[in-house]
Amino acid sequence: MARLGFPSPGRPETLTKEEEAKLKEFWTVVLKVFGVANANEAAVTGAIGRDEKTVQQVADDLSATAISGDPKKKKEENRKSKIGSLLYRSKKEKEQQPTSTLVPAGLASNPAAVVVKIDEKDDKHGQTKDFQAALATQTPAELREAFWSMVKSDNPDALLLRFLRARKWDVEKALVMMVATMQWRANEMKVHEVVYKGESGPVAAGDNDFMTQLRMGKSFLHGWDKAGRPICHVRVKLHKAGEQSEESLERYTVYIMETARLMLSSQVDTAAVLFDMTGFSMANMDYAPVRFLIKCFEAHYPESLGVCLVHKAPWIFQGIWSIIKGWLDPVVASKIHFTKTNEDLEQFIPKEHIIKELGGLEDWEYVFQEPVAGEDAALGDKVPLAKLQAERAETVKRYEDLTRAWINVLPGPSAGETENSLEVLSNSKIKAERLDVAKSLRGGYWKLDKYVRGRTFYDRTGVIGPDGMIDFYSSKGATVGKTVAAATS
Repeated sequence: MARLGFPSPGRPETLTKEEEAKLKEFWTVVLKVFGVANANEAAVTGAIGRDEKTVQQVADDLSATAISGDPKKKKEENRKSKIGSLLYRSKKEKEQQPTSTLVPAGLASNPAAVVVKIDEKDDKHGQTKDFQAALATQTPAELREAFWSMVKSDNPDALLLRFLRARKWDVEKALVMMVATMQWRANEMKVHEVVYKGESGPVAAGDNDFMTQLRMGKSFLHGWDKAGRPICHVRVKLHKAGEQSEESLERYTVYIMETARLMLSSQVDTAAVLFDMTGFSMANMDYAPVRFLIKCFEAHYPESLGVCLVHKAPWIFQGIWSIIKGWLDPVVASKIHFTKTNEDLEQFIPKEHIIKELGGLEDWEYVFQEPVAGEDAALGDKVPLAKLQAERAETVKRYEDLTRAWINVLPGPSAGETENSLEVLSNSKIKAERLDVAKSLRGGYWKLDKYVRGRTFYDRTGVIGPDGMIDFYSSKGATVGKTVAAATS
């Protein structure tokens, strides 16, 4: 269990030399896909591999892996300047090597273009298809915009590292996963719309499926566990299969997860999920939303689940669990713990923060507060939005420029080697400035927030402050919520 305020391994603050090299490699490929990288830079250090390679060497490598295809089709795709074109192989080649090779068509004339080989057998959630769709239909500028929209208040390094850790530091697999997620967010789930509409949007539209789940508190976010993770409570007995459409269930799930994202930080960047199985019966069992939740955690919100507690599961759940466990990635499965008593829960949640509904000491209950008239007025205020977006665009550009400079700085000396003080100083300066700009991006997001995100129950009750401070306990006059939030900012 991570200690409060101390980042876990593989985070921006705790990277090893090898992990930092992988992050540089990932950023290099990402910036190329976004059309940001400068093909005339003298060297791409640590970004193509462990050895330094000049642009010409990279070009030679790519030429060696080039695959012939339909010249007319290539010409047409290049003419359209779309970022993706699937390079065709013969039937025999496909049978011999079950991978798809893609090269951004918009970068095809660039000698340092990115070539990605996808192992189609290693694709549990069908992300290859989403990856191909994104590359085939979006320009580099569109993918870049989608990425920075996804960043929100995150440290950009921390977001990339989620995908790297989820794919065991394999850069190509991480790239496929990230681009597929961007495609899923933009075109399948339309996450921006879900977040933008907030709760007043569904109320105005008469979306009872969505609002009923919020009003009953089928799931809600409240409190911190011992590691400082926000807790998502799921009251399973309140779900009845067929009462809401599958589409509404999925939107509701994404809505809760996007709200929970705002409560994370680089110090504590995962959440706890507590499934309260009290009163569970087979009428509450619904495999479709379970599959969707698994897909979210494994494919689109990687490395976001810190711990999952299944509390007071009845004996009839044993057979169901044997089925569900077979769907889970072993890493996700290892985070699931079954608890029966409050003593079991206290291993993960402080005794005083187990709510009374679960037999704990905290006198708090979920009571939904309806949207207030005019609370989303800022969503239509285009003038300040345009100004803030322009400022954020400048900050993003600065971050990308610093990232390219950081990529091209040689890594620090190994043990026994002589330090070049100027190089070390330069590297430290770039890192420090990148961190400052990342903090500016976070602060800039919270200035933008009310113009791009509809208000929620958590805004109305003061859990989410206008500056991003999270406080679950102010209604009781307690300070612990503010203390945890400050420690994780």
